[in-house]
Amino acid sequence: MKKLICILIGAFMITSCSDGSEPYIKPEGGGPAPVETVYNHLRAKEIFDLINQYYKAGNMFKENYPAQSGDAAYSFLWPYDAMVSGAAQLHSLGYNVRYTEIVDGYEKYFVTAAHGNSIGGYGSSTDGSKGGSTRFYDDNSIVGISLLEAYKITQDVTYLQRAARIVPFLESGIDSKLGGALWWNEDFKYSQASADANKPACANGYATLFLLEYYKVCPQSEKQHILSLATGLYTWMRSNLYDPATKCYWNDRNANGSINTTLWTYNAAVMVQNGVRLSEITGNPQYLEEAKITAQGAYDYFVKIRNGILSYTDTDPWFNTKLLRAYIDLAPYDEKAKTYIETYSNFINNGYNKARTQAGFFFEDWTGAKQGRYYSLLMQAAVVESYGALGMYKKEKVN
Repeated sequence: MKKLICILIGAFMITSCSDGSEPYIKPEGGGPAPVETVYNHLRAKEIFDLINQYYKAGNMFKENYPAQSGDAAYSFLWPYDAMVSGAAQLHSLGYNVRYTEIVDGYEKYFVTAAHGNSIGGYGSSTDGSKGGSTRFYDDNSIVGISLLEAYKITQDVTYLQRAARIVPFLESGIDSKLGGALWWNEDFKYSQASADANKPACANGYATLFLLEYYKVCPQSEKQHILSLATGLYTWMRSNLYDPATKCYWNDRNANGSINTTLWTYNAAVMVQNGVRLSEITGNPQYLEEAKITAQGAYDYFVKIRNGILSYTDTDPWFNTKLLRAYIDLAPYDEKAKTYIETYSNFINNGYNKARTQAGFFFEDWTGAKQGRYYSLLMQAAVVESYGALGMYKKEKVN
């Protein structure tokens, strides 16, 4: 028997490391480690304040601190949106963080027309007064989600009106190529011969989420059309980008028809959120079942022991933040989500304790093994949103 146990332990150690993860080692000491009391809202506010100290550029934010070669005066839209999402969590928790001022900063990225059309949309950059560069369909959907969140929080109809402008912009990005769905950005729609022209999970997944959120508050006359758009994009994702092996979603389908099979946490995340919302809206339990399956698949695929800590991926924390938000959305319907969230909580707290710069900013890698792109605003804003979301999930309130 003793020999058999040794063989089994050895086999486990070999197989557990084959994918780059590390074997579980029982901690020494004979008892549980002391439990640390963590107030997520305090840690969210701490990093938010650091960002305002080091990244502030007038009423906007810088892309990096320290500055990197080629930086513009103001951040791209993507990290700015991450700041809006983090501010929304802090505002909801009870902090005064100039939330509406930050949300209103979106308008400095707005572009009234491009490629000969007269359809407004948010550009990927700003000169501090107006938007420019490429208009991405995923960026615009994520802005729309944040605008609808601002409307929910403030009841200011201005935010609803701004969100409504995004619907025709998204519709302009859909064509019949590859069976429908959105291109990644407006430039590729008009340059489909480009080697990088593709219809990705991010654009179609987040457009679906935006449309489902808009459906809840749009005029009754629009509801059928909006739901049809959303379900059409969801169905395209299931038919074209769903990976039956991992239960996650591949990155994109290229204009030439080939599939980029890269998997990212946020692409799985958004389809979990979409499944939850479609189930709530339509009453069809199949959508919720698909959300649960992808939630478990993402946890099984992405979560491993890295640098001694059970972790989500050790790069791109903003992507992981979106998976956390998805698990929080799923939690009322799936008991397993509590485990997914607790693992995330332990992971980010490991980052707080072991993966920060001298100034207090998080490494990109929350396991602490490497600093990565710690200087990026996107990396730090992800921390604010994650801790803020955990604070909301645990019903914390500012004293």
